[in-house]
Amino acid sequence: MAKKIAKNFESAMEELEKLIYSLEDGSLSLDESIKTYKKGMELAAFCSEALQKAEQEIYVLEHNAISKMNGEYNNGE
Repeated sequence: MAKKIAKNFESAMEELEKLIYSLEDGSLSLDESIKTYKKGMELAAFCSEALQKAEQEIYVLEHNAISKMNGEYNNGE
């Protein structure tokens, strides 16, 4: 069974911030640090993918709105 990385972008970012703090404070063992780093990379990839999807959705929405406005402008002449 595949493990779930995060429920959403916000929870992934929150967890990623916590992992960063735990790595920075130096209290983790080497093994714990590696596991934490790996989890952080998975969360970073999840966040990056979520941002790319959001950017694509915004692009489509803007393109559709511009097309609609251009159509209304051309029909109004």
